[in-house]
Amino acid sequence: MLKMLSAGACGIALPQVVLAKFGRLAKPVKLGVITDLHQDVMHDAPQRLDAFLATMKRLKPDALMQMGDFAVPKKKNQKVVDSFNQAHDTVMHVIGNHDTDGGYKKEQVLKAWGMEKRYYSKDVGGLRFLVLDGNDKGSPTHKGGYASYVGPEQVQWLEKELEAYDGPVVVASHQPLAGHYAVNNAKQIQQILSKHKDKVVISINGHSHIDCLLEIEGVHYLHINSASYYWVGGKYKHESYSKEVHAKHKYIAATCPYKESVFTMLEFDPAAGVVKVQGRMSEWVGKSPQQLNVPKIAEKEKEAVIVPGIRERTI
Repeated sequence: MLKMLSAGACGIALPQVVLAKFGRLAKPVKLGVITDLHQDVMHDAPQRLDAFLATMKRLKPDALMQMGDFAVPKKKNQKVVDSFNQAHDTVMHVIGNHDTDGGYKKEQVLKAWGMEKRYYSKDVGGLRFLVLDGNDKGSPTHKGGYASYVGPEQVQWLEKELEAYDGPVVVASHQPLAGHYAVNNAKQIQQILSKHKDKVVISINGHSHIDCLLEIEGVHYLHINSASYYWVGGKYKHESYSKEVHAKHKYIAATCPYKESVFTMLEFDPAAGVVKVQGRMSEWVGKSPQQLNVPKIAEKEKEAVIVPGIRERTI
C-alpha cells in the first residue's frame, strides 16, 4: 500500500521575520490537503477521494481543505461532495476554474459545496487561512480561456485582512499566486503578501498539477500536485486505461494519470519553526509525459516539477 512519507529535509528556510508571529501558535496545526481531484474527468475520482479521507482519518488533522477543480455542482456529484464535507468538523473549499464547467454558475457551486462565500477567512488553532477566488473576470491582460485573476474587491479585502490580523497567516488559492500558471495580477498580490511577510507563513495553490516550491521576496509559494494526473492536452492523446474506460471518459486521453491518489498533510510546527509537507509519491499509469515528449516547463527551480506525486519537504 502507498503510504504517506514522513517529512524530510528537502526545502528552503522560512524567513526569520515570520517566526515571531508563527511562534505564537499554542501547538502544531495540521491540515489535510487534496486538490484537482477532477471528479468530472477521472473514472476513479471517488476512490481517490476515499483514499485521502481514509488516510486523514488515521492522521487526525485539525482541518481538511480541497483546493478546487473538485466536482461541478450536478446532482450525481453530490455524494462525492458530501463525503468530503462529512469527513471532518472543519473543512475548507477553494473554487477552481473547472468547477463551473458545463454552464454552471458560481452560486450553484457555493450551494452544493456548503460555502457561505467565494472568498473568506478561517481560523484553525490560531492559524488564519485567507482563501481567495482566482476566477474573477475583468483582468486587463486576459488573453482568452478561463479567467485567472484576483479582482479589485478581493485585493482590497486581502489587504484589510492582513492589516487587521496580527497573527500567522496562510493564503490559499486554486490558481497560483506565483510561478507557473500564476494569476494575471500575480505581481500585485505578491507585493501585498511581501509587505506582510512577517505574518504570511506560506501561500498554497493547486491548478498547476506540479510539485513546486519557490520563494519570492520573503514569501514561500507551494504548488500542490493534483490528486489524479498531469494534463498533456489533445496533441498528446493516448490510452492509459482500457478502451471501455476511455470510451466513457474522453478527457482522460489527454492526461498522464497517477496510479494512486496524491495528496498531503501540512504540519505547521511553531516550536520547530517549520512547515512540514508530508510526501506521497505514486507512479505513472501508461506513458509518462517524458515518454510522450511533452515539453518540459521552463524551470528556474533546481528540481523537476512534473512528477507523479508530492515530495516530502521541511520548510
